[in-house]
Amino acid sequence: QVQLVESGGGLVQAGGSLRLSCAASGRTFSSYAMGWFRQAPGKEREFVAAISKSGGSTYYADSVKGRFTISRDNAKNTVYLQMNSLNAEDTAVYYCAARRTFLGDTLYATGSEYTYWGQGTQVTVSS
Repeated sequence: QVQLVESGGGLVQAGGSLRLSCAASGRTFSSYAMGWFRQAPGKEREFVAAISKSGGSTYYADSVKGRFTISRDNAKNTVYLQMNSLNAEDTAVYYCAARRTFLGDTLYATGSEYTYWGQGTQVTVSS
């Protein structure tokens, strides 16, 4: 069982930056591939970024590529999402997700592939 707690959301002006954190419970964080997703009002949840359990592989949605960076610190049981050059379209509730991986250094870009989810943190970008 893994519990995920996101933090770092808030209100930021367009062009600004935020760093989201997702702290995980447990002693096996380094066995979990992690992902960030977001859901804007009236829209479906969408994939943002993913990172493999080692941190050696990352993958981004086209809409955030070059602006967002996912990273992790396995010693701190935390995954991060650095968000730069934010715009109004980035306004959403951001969720982190985890899936234990046993073989390889796989990452996942589909919500249904993840087992555990955090409660979300609101990001609002004012234009």
